[in-house]
Amino acid sequence: MSKLVRKIQKFNAGRLPERLAMKYANMRSGPFVFLRATCHLYYNRLPDAPVLEKAPPAWTCGDLHLENYGSYKGDNRQVYFDINDFDEGILAPASWDAVRMVSSLIVGREALKAGEKEALALGDMFIRRWADGLADGHARWVEREIADGPVRELLTSLKSRQRIDLLSSRTVMHKTRRVLKVDDRKLLPASKAQRERVTAAINAFAAREPDPKFYRVLDIARRVAGNGSLGLDRYLVLIQGRGAPDRHYLLDLKQSPPSALAGASPLKQPRWKNEAARAIAVQRRMQAVPLAFLHDVEMDGASYILREMQPIADRVSLAEAAKQDGAIESLVATMADCLASAQLRSSGRQGSANADALMDFGARQKWRGELLDAALAAARQVEDDWAAYSQAYDDGAFAPEAPGEA
Repeated sequence: MSKLVRKIQKFNAGRLPERLAMKYANMRSGPFVFLRATCHLYYNRLPDAPVLEKAPPAWTCGDLHLENYGSYKGDNRQVYFDINDFDEGILAPASWDAVRMVSSLIVGREALKAGEKEALALGDMFIRRWADGLADGHARWVEREIADGPVRELLTSLKSRQRIDLLSSRTVMHKTRRVLKVDDRKLLPASKAQRERVTAAINAFAAREPDPKFYRVLDIARRVAGNGSLGLDRYLVLIQGRGAPDRHYLLDLKQSPPSALAGASPLKQPRWKNEAARAIAVQRRMQAVPLAFLHDVEMDGASYILREMQPIADRVSLAEAAKQDGAIESLVATMADCLASAQLRSSGRQGSANADALMDFGARQKWRGELLDAALAAARQVEDDWAAYSQAYDDGAFAPEAPGEA
């Protein structure tokens, strides 16, 4: 058994077998999916480069790539475009998010309908735009009135989306009440024991809230979503909300394991109440406006992120953007702006460098080409790892164990 196989199996040990099998199958489908599902491999195999070691410390998404940006509704009820996944959030060199993002442009070039030369040009543009954003020193945000290109189109298209549309897509009416639409694909039935433990956790959380009746649990299903998180314990919960049948809310409850970067980052980390609290704290620091509903919940000794499923949450379609002249360039530029703003916004907090240090780093020129070279080398490693993984997968190394096997 190769070291690569052992590392992947060790990282995913303990995950739910049926969904872990889905994850492994997804990883076989292409190097971009493999990149998204193996954050733990990526940072442990970074090339030696001063820019990856000596960049100022910053709060990082930890798993930045093309599909970890999207729209969300803030607690001021306005819709924004920003980095939107912080499960791996951690304190790390400021260059780590950027190098992974540029690697995703190279590995994901097929999704962008781009060749390697074009992907490298996009990566170079991302680095320059991000560095210039840091040097400028002003944290900005992206909402509909100031967005352009495909991001503006996305945010404009979301204006008409309503909660009832989301409810209708995820629930069915049973007589006069709503129940979750279990389809054995995205939603799987929950056992009696699972329903009891989730209900108990929600009730314990609700007891500390001003309106506990808002969180009265109506239905629960196991949720299949994400890529790297497949195999973790995850549920969709239908709650009373503001009334039946059309003002109920949907909540996503997802297990939060330690960050995949925990053993890779050279920086000392703060002590957190639990892993969900870590991810939520990083998200609140880096996003322009906090998400409307975001809490940590403990259940059977493990921590979970509890968040509202929103009718407006979405990503830019890369396939559609690739059909429009200049759209991909506009999208990548916006993504670079979001990263610079997120790092400036979270500067000077529990070990992260202050804004002056980030501005000084961004203004330097010499490291920019070095970062692009490191991203290309890391992308090559991902592609080689995917080829080795694919061979091992085809040879049965990741086949589910039969009952009774050790």
